[in-house]
Formats: sequence, C-alpha cells, structure tokens
Amino acid sequence: MSKATILEDIIAQKYREIVQDSQRTSLVELERAAAKISDKREFIGSLRTRIVAHKPAVIAEIKKASPSKGLIREDFDPVTIARQYEAAGATCLSVLTDREFFQGGNEYLQQARSACTLPVIRKDFMVDRYQIAEAKALGADCVLLIVAALTPEKLRELASYAQSINIDVLVEVHDEIELEIALATGFDLIGINNRNLHTFETSLETTYRLAELTPHGKLLVTESGINTAEDVTQMIAHGIYGFLIGETFMRAPQPGDKLRELFAAHE
Repeated sequence: MSKATILEDIIAQKYREIVQDSQRTSLVELERAAAKISDKREFIGSLRTRIVAHKPAVIAEIKKASPSKGLIREDFDPVTIARQYEAAGATCLSVLTDREFFQGGNEYLQQARSACTLPVIRKDFMVDRYQIAEAKALGADCVLLIVAALTPEKLRELASYAQSINIDVLVEVHDEIELEIALATGFDLIGINNRNLHTFETSLETTYRLAELTPHGKLLVTESGINTAEDVTQMIAHGIYGFLIGETFMRAPQPGDKLRELFAAHE
C-alpha cells in the first residue's frame, strides 16, 4: 500500500473533525447562526474591481505554520497583521483555520476580520457543507474549494450550497484536469496553486501554463511561491493581477512592509 500524501492525511483529519464538531454544534444550529450574519463584504467584487483595471489585487494571508515548513511566525497576532495588511493596500484577507496541520483556528478569522474592513476568505480544506455553514457563521465572506480534495460531484454540491447561503467561492486548481473541472462547474474566481498539494513542490510555471488555457473573463489568482518583487513583475507580464501570498509576508518582521515592497513598482 502506498503512503498517504499530505493532502490525503489532511482530508482524513477533516472528516474526523466534522464528526467531533457536529456533536457539539449541529449543522442546523450553524445554519441558523449563518442566517443571522448580514455583514457580507464583497470578496469577488473587490478582486474584480482591481483585476479588470489591471491593478494588483492581493489576498494577504494570515498563517502561523504549514506542514512543509513547520512554524512560520512565532510572533503571531492576527489583529496586528490584519491591520498592517489593510494599511499596506491588501484587497482581501486569507486566514488559515486548520488546527492540526497549520496551527490555525476559527478565532483567528474572527479576530482578523473584526480588526479591519477587508473581505476575508476562510482558508481550510472544505469537504462538507458543515464547514461552509460554519465559515458563514464565523463571518467569512468566502470559502476555498480545492478541486484536488473533492470529486466533481462534491465540488458542484458544495459550490451550490455556498451560493445558497451567500458566501463567495475561490476554487483552487493545480493542473489541466482540475482546471477543466473548475471551468465546467462555472466558477468565476479561480486560484492556480503553484504548489503541488501531494508533494508540496512549487513552480510558478504552473500559473503561466494554466492561465493560457483559461477563457477570457475569468478572475485568476496565483497562489504559492511568490517571494520577490521580480516574481510579481513576471506574473503581471503574463497578465496575472490576482495574488494570494502568505509565507513571504509572514516571515517578514513587518508583513505590511513586505507587501508594500513586493508591489511598490505596480501601484
């Protein structure tokens, strides 16, 4: 039997967490709480405004650790980081909520969103409606759906459910087959992950390659591996204006200053 990949381990853990969490709070209770949330910030709309104007649209990520790199930021304060990102011109926030592998937490999303006016995506591994209802109840404006983690049928089901409770979706792909599935499902916002989620190896060529196969009018966000101002310049030269950046910012003494540094030439 082959060894499970990191992604497979994470997905197995998600199903265990859903069983445990639903014993404390049912899906019906989460849906009731979600229905009371009226403060929806425009996640896709904010990105679209920047991207169609050919201006960088940055989803700045708040992330404490990762499976491949371990602890990324010891001095971890979601409130301070969120405020820095907003002051530095970020378009949206991404907050890791996975506990087991990324040392995240639901409370980090709530703290970060309360500290600023930016739209926020819950960055986690969504495999069930329960997590999407929970994201809405937490105040998230968007959720991530990873094609590699879902069957096409489950992807369509979760996308439809997210739409029904008025939460935006960023669908993530990392190869041609996944892009085809995402396009067939009709998503407007597509994240191209330069990191292979099975091996965690990174190549910016993934974005360049898949962008050429994406129809005009879709909103593209490049994810992972953006480390320098030159990486940003190269992406923009390829017509990519959407960026999701985490580790590069989080390793900097002042994440907001690093954001300004990377995008200074394009504002």
